[in-house]
This record gives sequence, structure tokens and C-alpha cells, in this order.
Amino acid sequence: MCPDTSPQKTVLFVLGCPQVPVQTSIALYLISRFKSAGIIPVIAGNKAANTLLLVADPDRHYIGEIMDLDRAVAQITEKKRDFDQCFVFIHNDAGISYAATMAVISKARIYTLVYGEHEEDLVSQITFPCTKIAAKAVHNPLPLKKAIDEVAPWAA
Repeated sequence: MCPDTSPQKTVLFVLGCPQVPVQTSIALYLISRFKSAGIIPVIAGNKAANTLLLVADPDRHYIGEIMDLDRAVAQITEKKRDFDQCFVFIHNDAGISYAATMAVISKARIYTLVYGEHEEDLVSQITFPCTKIAAKAVHNPLPLKKAIDEVAPWAA
């Protein structure tokens, strides 16, 4: 039997402003689940989001590659890199803009993770093809974790 030589699957996590506390814990949860499934996680966030993850995991047990969000967008746009799946964390209009951008420039299967106080309104604004995962989660990540677990995207 020949060894599997297909490229390893990758997943991109697009993190915006970490204003809503659940973002960091859900990002670490997803990174852990995907790594356990043998899928390589890459984090693309703004400076504050990336710093929160680096401080939370200083020995990088969970996080691996981490980069500036604008650099990731540029690499995908220039066709230098792409991913199999992309999770965009959304708690405001800027998150929707990033998700729509990813839906246009990337071949990845797009998942929108919508959370926060205005989650229903934000979900109604998403008009591009994607898998929507949403929960009214601000401080407690469990409602969003439950919604994610129902989809189990690491098993896809």
C-alpha cells in the first residue's frame, strides 16, 4: 500500500477586534479540535487578537502559524496561498466585510462564526454562500461552542 502523498488540509481563522471576550477561547477551542483532526490551523488576526492568543498560549501548544490579517488577505489575493476551510469570527459589520472578501478571493469553504449581542441582525446581513454558525454569546462561550459542535467542521 502506498503512503498518502496528498497535501495536508489547512484551515484559516480570521480574527478581528477581540472586543467580545468569547473570541479568544473559541479560537483556541477550534484550533485544538482541528489540530487533533490532523488539519493545520493558521491564524490571521489584527495585532490585538494575535497578541491575546500568543499570551494565552506562550509555549504554542495550540497555536502554530500566526500572521497579520492584511498579510493573509494579500497572500490569498495574489494566489500565493489558500486554504481548505476558512472561519471568520464576526461580531460587527467589519467581520461581515472580511467574510465576504474571503468568499470572493478564496477557494476555501467559508464558515461564519457570528456572536455577540447583535448576532441575529448580523446573520441577516450575510448574503453570500457560507455555512453560518451563530449564537448569542458575549462572555460565555458555551452557546457558540454548542453551535459549532453541532456542525463539527473538523470532521468534514
